[in-house]
Amino acid sequence: MSSRIGGFISKTFSPLAGAPPTVEYLVVAGGGGGGDSSTTGAGGGGGGAGGFRTATAFAVAAGTTLTVTVGAGGAGSVATTTAPVSGSNSVFSSITATGGGYGGWFNAGTATAAASGGSGGGGIFGATTGAAGTAGQGFAGSNSSGNQGGGGGGGAGSVGSLAITDNTGSNAGTGQVSSITGSRVLYAGGGGGGAGGAAGNNGGLGAAGGGNGGSSAGANGVSASANTGGGGGGAGSLSASNFNGGSGGSGIVIIRYSATQSAPTATTGSPTTSTANGYQVYTFTSSGTITF
Repeated sequence: MSSRIGGFISKTFSPLAGAPPTVEYLVVAGGGGGGDSSTTGAGGGGGGAGGFRTATAFAVAAGTTLTVTVGAGGAGSVATTTAPVSGSNSVFSSITATGGGYGGWFNAGTATAAASGGSGGGGIFGATTGAAGTAGQGFAGSNSSGNQGGGGGGGAGSVGSLAITDNTGSNAGTGQVSSITGSRVLYAGGGGGGAGGAAGNNGGLGAAGGGNGGSSAGANGVSASANTGGGGGGAGSLSASNFNGGSGGSGIVIIRYSATQSAPTATTGSPTTSTANGYQVYTFTSSGTITF
């Protein structure tokens, strides 16, 4: 609004419109750890991606403090002695994304099945079936491939894909794109399965932050990238040797709403703040709170 006073233009600016009535969110849980490889020459299963949840128009009330929890990624299994770990849940208020399931692993040489989660871990030789994902958050891991190759972990966008060639690690399930920050970013891809059998077989590819599986030349699974919710890669095997699975990536929580609304009255956990395309954006890479 403006008016002319004594030859000058006087402008009156409206204040920000108060606390937002609704916000948009992205909640990604931590990814699952990858499985180790076997002394008998089989590759480990890839870890499943953390659950992926996003929506607009989540109602908030002025003066309300909402909890944010950023889930940790699960550790990969170690040399057939230490079990892999599923990812931890991420939470925004009443919205929970489920941690990704760990990949199939070898406990003192005995096959141990993959775990379900936001997305499920991939299977292994002797416990071939990939584990289930959670509806609306992610997909199942793939079965182990051929004779000795590990299954790829499931992702937020698809089931892990079964390798065509025996002993090759299966590729992981794909992630999901979010543009909540103003840029297109892929989150929550599974970890690739480890390869087994004779040297020369390739590990499966991780997706959207997920770690690659190790080759059958003998290699640890690759750990997933932080704050992607990716699954850890399964380890590759070399004959009578065994290697470790990769760790899953930590999750992330992002909240945005119209820049015409007031900023939060308080936050904890040191979220990163930015503006993009007319929105205020708050990115949490560690747990905290936000008060509107």
